[in-house]
Amino acid sequence: MLMRCVAFVGLFVLTTSALAGATPPPAAPAAGAAIKADTPKATSAGTQFMVPADWTLHASGNKVTLNPPEAGSQAVLVDVKAATPDDAVAQAWKAYAPTKTWPLQVASDVAPRDDWDQIRVYNYETSANDKRGVTAIAYRHGEQYTVLIYDVANAVGEKRASQLRAISDRLLPKGYKRESFAGKSAHPLDAARVQTLKAFVDDARKAYDVPGVAIGLIDHGKVVFAGGLGVREINKPEAVDADTLFMIASNTKALTTLMLAREVDQKKFTWNTPVVQVMPTFKLGDAATTKQVLMRHLICACTGMPRQDMEWLLNSRDATPATVLRALSGMQPTSKFGELFQYSNLMAAAAGYIGGHVLYPDMELGAAYDLAMQKQVFDPLGMKITTFDYDRALLGNHATPHGLDVDGHTAVAGMGINDSIRAARPAGAAWSAVSDMLRYVQMELANGVLPDGERYVSTQALLERRKPNVALGTTATYGMGLMVDHTWGVPVVHHGGDLAGFHSDMMWLPEQGVGAVILTNADAGVFIRGPFQRRLLEVLFDGKPLAQGDIDAGVKRLKAQIAAERKRLTVPADPAEVAKLANDYRNPSVGSIQVDRNGKNAVFNFGAWHSEVASRRNDDGSLSFVTISPGTDGFEFVVAGTADRRKLVLRDDQHEYVYDEVK
Repeated sequence: MLMRCVAFVGLFVLTTSALAGATPPPAAPAAGAAIKADTPKATSAGTQFMVPADWTLHASGNKVTLNPPEAGSQAVLVDVKAATPDDAVAQAWKAYAPTKTWPLQVASDVAPRDDWDQIRVYNYETSANDKRGVTAIAYRHGEQYTVLIYDVANAVGEKRASQLRAISDRLLPKGYKRESFAGKSAHPLDAARVQTLKAFVDDARKAYDVPGVAIGLIDHGKVVFAGGLGVREINKPEAVDADTLFMIASNTKALTTLMLAREVDQKKFTWNTPVVQVMPTFKLGDAATTKQVLMRHLICACTGMPRQDMEWLLNSRDATPATVLRALSGMQPTSKFGELFQYSNLMAAAAGYIGGHVLYPDMELGAAYDLAMQKQVFDPLGMKITTFDYDRALLGNHATPHGLDVDGHTAVAGMGINDSIRAARPAGAAWSAVSDMLRYVQMELANGVLPDGERYVSTQALLERRKPNVALGTTATYGMGLMVDHTWGVPVVHHGGDLAGFHSDMMWLPEQGVGAVILTNADAGVFIRGPFQRRLLEVLFDGKPLAQGDIDAGVKRLKAQIAAERKRLTVPADPAEVAKLANDYRNPSVGSIQVDRNGKNAVFNFGAWHSEVASRRNDDGSLSFVTISPGTDGFEFVVAGTADRRKLVLRDDQHEYVYDEVK
């Protein structure tokens, strides 16, 4: 859900790539028409890469430029010989755009892999008004470097994130073929291997200063471990255990589509039934788009509906399930159905509410959904403590969310921003524990059969949720609330979840009968999930030991990133600039901001939650106020307007919201 702490490079570079072909790809040709399908190519030095569908390619000497259909964005590959990565990047910029001078924010190494001897990432400082991200990555193999530069408008970066990932999915040295576990037999998760995984997670938890983690492991239908590491809240003694409740965030989506699968079995609709036949009041931005939406499209991230989270994150005080559905009526897709992965929490919320409405048409949408999930999912699976009731969760054995303060120290995060998802709860508001989530994963591994042998859901309806609806790079696909990743040659079905202070993942290997769940109670927990999945594969298949390197390098990168960002902030916010702010601002889509001046600190109060803000003078001369309270950090408001008509501007990647002074 919330991924503010993940740098631009994380989505595109640190994700791993697909298996390279046995034969080398052809060298990149000169410029031509847009390429019709994802196509493997090679640079002048033989470095393998992928050209995404609908992009154009221009090769000139040691440089390859890839352009999306939208003007003004590009990914550039430059082959150079250099003594250091700094020299390589300097040469690459000279070849690409010698007159551009983006200030370097931070340079840091990531763990080498795929026969690269070194990978160093350069993040550049851009101002909010630039509306773009700029990153360079130097890959070294021997004395040869290939530098990848992303110079991409934010709107294009979000819309085409899966295609940007595709470019680096197969960024491999000449002739290299990635490790594959296809066809290999998995080791059993015996006591020694379970202990290896526990120790890896506990060491990673300590390295990232995450107070508590719960993990669970399944081998051939049997739970071989369920328990906790660390504590529920920093500086308190209560330990995490298998029954500790965490917010599971977007893992809720898979549970929601499971409820829909049951309804398909009950012949309430099919996956291909038009949504307007199920709920005639359903509307998107226009009638033509609305008519195209089938039940499967509601939660496939494949309709081209852009992520539009600010409107519920910041204006949640009066939001209800009905207002969430109404909000969709003003939204339009920015890409074609099935063309690009674009993640929409509001569409996922609609899926759950429509599913609940089918079963209980006379009930309020939220109550109908809650009851449908209880009767169709939680009760049959024996998920006895999973709930959407925040009060119930917070009164019992639960984990407290944590974030990082402005100096990078772990601290308790407020729950206010997590309350905002209640109105869109099918997208991510469930509380659950490892003990309950393992029951769900067991059912998935058994293809819809419960431990007592009873058929819970048909195999056909269940597995339809895993079928690809849209590509995630070249190695993974998105179905309906589930991803299937083939990076290492064996399918891994999984989904993650992210809210303030809660980051989690659930995964299973259908061919091996192995499953796992990891739940964390700190924002830094997001950096443990991927290495945990990799470490699981290493333990099962005797894979190359890459996961620990990811943790070690990741900790250094995070600290460097925090330190670089901290240098630009004035904390507390500059009092002279705070004095110029109005007391109240409003935008019709994202609600109100009340500026509270609490001694030396300035606080932006959004009603349902609030945060202290720092000030920052940007390179383009503009001034920003940035939220810095743990768990709510990273929202940037640029000062605009005039002394008589004061304004603040907030942006996500594809939208801009202007707050006007309330007089």
